[in-house]
Amino acid sequence: MTDFSARRRSGADPRKSQQKLVCAGGGGGGCPCCGGTDTLRALCLSGCSSRSASCARCCPCTMVRQVLMAPRRTPPTTGEGGQALALPRERVKAMFYHAYDSYLENAFPYDELRPLTCDGHDTWGSFSLTLIDALDTLLILGNVSEFQRVVEVLQDNVDFDIDVNASVFETNIRVVGGLLSAHLLSKKAGVEVEAGWPCSGPLLRMAEEAARKLLPAFQTPTGMPYGTVNLLHGVNPGETPVTCTAGIGTFIVEFATLSSLTGDPVFEDVARVALMRLWESRSDIGLVGNHIDVLTGKWVAQDSGIGAGVDSYFEYLVKGAILLQDKKLMAMFLEFNKAIRNYTRFGDWYLWVQMYKGTVSMPVFQSLEAYWPGLQSLIGDIDNAMKTFLNYYTVWKQFGGLPEFYNIPQGYTVEKREGYPLRPELIESAMYLYRATGDPTLLELGRDAVESIEKISKVECGFATGMDGSRKSHWKQL
Repeated sequence: MTDFSARRRSGADPRKSQQKLVCAGGGGGGCPCCGGTDTLRALCLSGCSSRSASCARCCPCTMVRQVLMAPRRTPPTTGEGGQALALPRERVKAMFYHAYDSYLENAFPYDELRPLTCDGHDTWGSFSLTLIDALDTLLILGNVSEFQRVVEVLQDNVDFDIDVNASVFETNIRVVGGLLSAHLLSKKAGVEVEAGWPCSGPLLRMAEEAARKLLPAFQTPTGMPYGTVNLLHGVNPGETPVTCTAGIGTFIVEFATLSSLTGDPVFEDVARVALMRLWESRSDIGLVGNHIDVLTGKWVAQDSGIGAGVDSYFEYLVKGAILLQDKKLMAMFLEFNKAIRNYTRFGDWYLWVQMYKGTVSMPVFQSLEAYWPGLQSLIGDIDNAMKTFLNYYTVWKQFGGLPEFYNIPQGYTVEKREGYPLRPELIESAMYLYRATGDPTLLELGRDAVESIEKISKVECGFATGMDGSRKSHWKQL
């Protein structure tokens, strides 16, 4: 086996990232793309306050505004508190490299590792997807040298001009999103960038190429995209027009970013049209269903909730509103939030209901719903976020992970949906809530997550999906 340890453990301490990235134009020298010098009230994450309206075309200063600059409590890095967190940090880092090195040694150039058989397979389009997924993590861990090596590998090996049917949704959030996040983090992490950065760079060019392959899916009478597109030929003639709500409404973050950086409005335009068509298709009581026909605009699956098939539509309304400082997107979410609380909330749980009548259709909690407390925290609804989070955390403590489906009245898993496929949503919510509150209970969840994942999922070649609803160990490839 190849020894990757010396290569991939090099790099600066990621905790130095507390210092702000300064725009190429400086804190008062204007936009690095257009030289604008008009002052905008909201400071951006990169520390640049000198902006002009035309900077919206490409400057990253438009990316993150004052909502994300609110004071937050962060874990201590010194003293007893810092020492207490140092060991868990190193443990998490070791877990990442256990999986990452196993992928490199056993699965590259396939999309994903199969940890039980120690081999690889393509899952989402033959993009070496795990490497794209890992790019921003490498930078967060401070491993600049491995990041640079992987960028070169991706440039040499990834081809989007291939005869492959790809998920429009997954290709966007994983490939386009992964490439864009790594592109925007690269300078902050100390990577030498092109002179025109952030409006140029190899990762940006790859993200744009991938996104353009998705555009034919949006050519429908409603403007809502097909769920699958052939990267070489466009939408297949026999492709089903039925797409889930999340598969329609989960583009604005990546596509608006791409439009800002490239100057081509087409990406943001199609994402906004898709969002609006869903908004216009809501029921009289303000709910959306699970699947819709993108040709006719008719709902095919009318179950309404905050989980699978719907989830990231709501997430992207909020994050898109924050990213773009778009009051309309936030207003849309807040209207949905009222309907969700009126019809799907029971106590501090959220059930599935019929979108037109509000009658309960499935009294279950799905693990994908665990993003909701984090989303609530982003709109300032901390009390409700903590109540819901603690319900979900109770389920985690019961099983050592979140089962895919949990029957709320019975207080137990749903048959054949007991598995925990290492979903990150509850951990993400804990991170958002901890940043907002500093509540040590949330750090406890983090430690529990590390313990559980190592205990039930770690195998020789990575981490496998745990199936542990009946306390009998079963395994699936992940």
